[in-house]
Amino acid sequence: MSIILVGLNHKTAPVEVRERLAFSETMLTPALRTLVESGGVSEAMIVSTCNRVEIVAASPSDSAPSLQRVCHFLHEFHRLPGLLYKEHLYTHADKLAVRHLFRVAASLDSMVLGESQVLGQVKTAYSKAQEAGTLGKVLNQLLTRTFNVAKRIRTETEIGGAATSVSSVAIELTKKIFDRLDNKRVLLVGAGEMTELAARYLVNEGVTQFLICNRTPERATELCEKFGGEVIEFSRLKFELPRADIVVCSTGASDYIITATDCKRALEIRRYRPIFFIDISVPRNVDPAIGKLDNIFLFDIDDLEGVVGENLKQRQKEADKAESIVETEVEAFFERLDILEIGPTIAALKEHLTEIALSEFERTRHKLGSLTPEQEEAIKQHLLSSLVNKFMHPLITTLREGTRSSNGGCNIVELYHQAYDLKERLSELEDRRSGTKDRRH
Repeated sequence: MSIILVGLNHKTAPVEVRERLAFSETMLTPALRTLVESGGVSEAMIVSTCNRVEIVAASPSDSAPSLQRVCHFLHEFHRLPGLLYKEHLYTHADKLAVRHLFRVAASLDSMVLGESQVLGQVKTAYSKAQEAGTLGKVLNQLLTRTFNVAKRIRTETEIGGAATSVSSVAIELTKKIFDRLDNKRVLLVGAGEMTELAARYLVNEGVTQFLICNRTPERATELCEKFGGEVIEFSRLKFELPRADIVVCSTGASDYIITATDCKRALEIRRYRPIFFIDISVPRNVDPAIGKLDNIFLFDIDDLEGVVGENLKQRQKEADKAESIVETEVEAFFERLDILEIGPTIAALKEHLTEIALSEFERTRHKLGSLTPEQEEAIKQHLLSSLVNKFMHPLITTLREGTRSSNGGCNIVELYHQAYDLKERLSELEDRRSGTKDRRH
């Protein structure tokens, strides 16, 4: 059984390529079923986000033809000629595929190192594949392990701890100035994307009081509807400044719209209670001279990006720890998978040897003299069972070592099947298991 992965992401393909190969939510079920039913793979899952499209699959055949089949499927399903985007695709098999999936779920392969969104996206992909009925014992085990690895990395490292966006860093700095934010009033100057993102972070910290000031009142009103608060006319900005504990400024103005004079007046009215300024405008909208005033705290875009850079360095240090965890978990997963692969063979072999032992007991029973029913049962249940287990131990060890070998593992299992005539018995065991599952459902 091979595990394969075919995909492309923000590193290997521009957005115009990624969107051509992406799968909408309504496409996922038909795509998964088409892939599995067309042969080549027996299990499949598709992760499709704005930054990546990846197909994870299990195949009963060698990995090379299966990888080729999935590459063709991506193009055929989207009705693209030939292998138009082949140069943008990466292909991984077995340990490389598992390592890649572990790294994706742990956000080691993300555009923003350590972000948490991708794990939820992988979990959603797993649920969609479950609904489509395209998962089996291999991918179920793989995804269960994937989620555990991601959780372990979040628990044992600080990879997601330090803020890595300008807006999130700004709010983290604000929390260092004020003990709490839920009782603070925030003045948003400008109503663009950066301002809105900062507002969202502030809402998450419990802020409910907003003053929103923008040259275009309609846009200010839109933000008011999202976050609540009060719209301020742009001409009244300096007069409303004393009401604000925190000021987030991001406009397209070419000069300072908040001056040192404005701030001196605001401080006097506030009886010198502190004001925290976040100026994420380029060019700057807040006069840097106000940073020299007592009880004024000012951070501009360069200050914030400097903190972002330091935080990214810290995340990279934590990523090195996470990579070590991934390597350990990849090896552990394949050890468990080896056991999963040889499980049916071990069960069939034990059943076969137990039948031989019981048959030999019955054949030589007359030589043992008189035995009570209890003694006879003890021989069958304990003595013979113990002998079978002792005989099985070196065989199981050989099987496990064989399956770990990339050169001869499958041949050793096949040799056992032939030597002990297990193929028909394996088929019977599979039928019995299937019957048990059917009765449960």
